[in-house]
Amino acid sequence: MLTRCWLAAMMVLSVACLPSMAQAQSSVYVEELTTQEVSAALKAGKKTVLIPIGGTEQNGPHMAIGKHNIRAKALAGKIATLLGNALVAPVLSYTPEGNIDPPTEHMGFAGTISISEDTFKNILLGTARSFKKHGFTDVVLLGDSGNYQKALAAVAAQFNREAAKSNVRVHYIADYYRSTQSTYIDALKAKGLSSTEIGTHAGSADTSLLMAIDSAMVRPERFAEAARGGWATGTLGDPRASNAANGQLGVDAVVKITVGAIRKTTAESR
Repeated sequence: MLTRCWLAAMMVLSVACLPSMAQAQSSVYVEELTTQEVSAALKAGKKTVLIPIGGTEQNGPHMAIGKHNIRAKALAGKIATLLGNALVAPVLSYTPEGNIDPPTEHMGFAGTISISEDTFKNILLGTARSFKKHGFTDVVLLGDSGNYQKALAAVAAQFNREAAKSNVRVHYIADYYRSTQSTYIDALKAKGLSSTEIGTHAGSADTSLLMAIDSAMVRPERFAEAARGGWATGTLGDPRASNAANGQLGVDAVVKITVGAIRKTTAESR
């Protein structure tokens, strides 16, 4: 009797574990897979890897410091899923954010982390070389912040010079960030938001996009404080009109435009 009960308990436990096991094996995120699962994905044709680049910087009194990291991971996951042949590398959360001493840009606000541009580039180059070694043929750079876009272009150019005799290429997808500054902004203006509300950092565009992805990272009760304080509180814009529905316009634009850009550039590189 005891043996039958034990077996029944083990069967129930095994069935309960099946969804999480299946979810892990079907994940597009490299860090959620085993090395054998990554190898299997490569053999199945998933030879594109997306490198989401975020940043650890202040985002006013109403948004978490990890805004770019949270957005970059979620958006890259959606993009990889639609592509069908891609995995997603861990988010690069350490980026150039200004001089440390004396502090410039975001470094004047607690919690911001900044590294040098040379260090940033070398981390990306090492990451791309690692994926090349494992058999990936297309390494895609997706930068969620505007301050390092030129550095991403430089990394892609340097790697592609080094790997010119191979079939591996690094692709800097400018349209990923550009879509947040054009298509998404146009959609918000069509809904009646002003340029002042939309802002350029931690305004309604920025805030709504994060709300659509992870609303727990946003503090709506501090919107008014952000609007009043301006750059003194780390805000350039007015987040009071922010909501997840508006942010979904940005999610849709980024994913659709980036998927098209990746398909185009990877096809042309061949």
